[in-house]
Amino acid sequence: MLQGFKDKDIVVGTKQVKRAVSSGKAELVLLAKDTEEKVISELVAICKDREVKIKYVSTMVELGKTCGIDVKAASAALLK
Repeated sequence: MLQGFKDKDIVVGTKQVKRAVSSGKAELVLLAKDTEEKVISELVAICKDREVKIKYVSTMVELGKTCGIDVKAASAALLK
């Protein structure tokens, strides 16, 4: 689905993604569907406010692999 994403400039992790979206550096945000709502609700609101696209990935494990890391990831952002 998202092959090659790990070759792009990305940030991984909700705190870093929030920072990238807030500063206008994020082009696309990826969120894992199995992440607890309380973890990503603020990030979703920031994305809507900044008009940043959100794409959902099935699991945190899949998102981690997509980003080229060996651990789960709740969120990631593709930078402009």
